[in-house]
Amino acid sequence: MSFRRWAVVLSGVVALAAVAAPAWADLKIGVVNYSKLMQESPQAKAAQDALRGEFAGKQKELQTQQQTLKSKEDSLQRDSATMTADQRTAAERDLRDGNRELQLKVQQYQDDFNARQNEELSKLQKTLVEEVQNYAQGQKFDLVLADGVIFASPVLDITPQVLSGLQARGVRAPTSGAGAGSSSGGTTPSKGTAAPKGTSTPK
Repeated sequence: MSFRRWAVVLSGVVALAAVAAPAWADLKIGVVNYSKLMQESPQAKAAQDALRGEFAGKQKELQTQQQTLKSKEDSLQRDSATMTADQRTAAERDLRDGNRELQLKVQQYQDDFNARQNEELSKLQKTLVEEVQNYAQGQKFDLVLADGVIFASPVLDITPQVLSGLQARGVRAPTSGAGAGSSSGGTTPSKGTAAPKGTSTPK
């Protein structure tokens, strides 16, 4: 490309930028740390507490059953030499059946917990988005960015203001879950709750 032609193209780009500049200059832009809202908002903490309370009873039940199986396994290993063949076979069968039952209960517990966690997470996300939108509209923002922002000046961060709005909004009274809560007894949306692991089956 000749120098003259390059100069013409460059002048066109500069002219276009000059036309667009006033529109961009008037934009009011904000940035929200969505992860911080998920971690620190009272609504997020309330959802976590509700799940813990809802699943605490079932988790304790599984832990008790796990401890019972561990005691049976220890007794079998300790007394195996003095047992008759029939006694040993029956004890091993009982332990295998108990482990199988526990594993099924643990899987059901985890499925129920994950389903309820997803329900609470969906509600929480809706609440957070609504609060950001309400704040943005009230403060006349043209654009609010969240995930995917590589860098933003601190002056653009509206996370503290949104958190204040969420705190002022308050939290709803916890309600028991329809699925797992009624069948599982009463634990968290954060990272999920570790369910007890089944004991090993004797060889």
